[in-house]
Amino acid sequence: QVRLVESGGGLVQAGESLRLSCTASGSISSINSMGWYRQFPGKQRELVASIPIGGGPTYADSVEGRFFISRDVTRNMVQLQMDSLKPEDTAVYYCAAFVQESSGRRSHNWGQGTQVTVSA
Repeated sequence: QVRLVESGGGLVQAGESLRLSCTASGSISSINSMGWYRQFPGKQRELVASIPIGGGPTYADSVEGRFFISRDVTRNMVQLQMDSLKPEDTAVYYCAAFVQESSGRRSHNWGQGTQVTVSA
């Protein structure tokens, strides 16, 4: 069983910053990729940023240059630094991880989500 726990969401004004963190735990052999998605009301969940093992980060066009993803392998952690936040960034943000479990099974896992609200 793999668990992802997010933290760092909150309410800020436009132009301010937040830093999201996600820690993975459970029967994990390796984490091939970690990332962040967000979901607006009535819409599908969409990719914000991801970082595969041994590769560079990928960002959605809407956050390029403002959001920065990093990974701490020793702590099974991924972080998302969000600068210059805009009201249109308001959403529930979900941590995601593509994992090879100890059993050999590969799985895609979600955290419970953390609310980010940006006021105008």
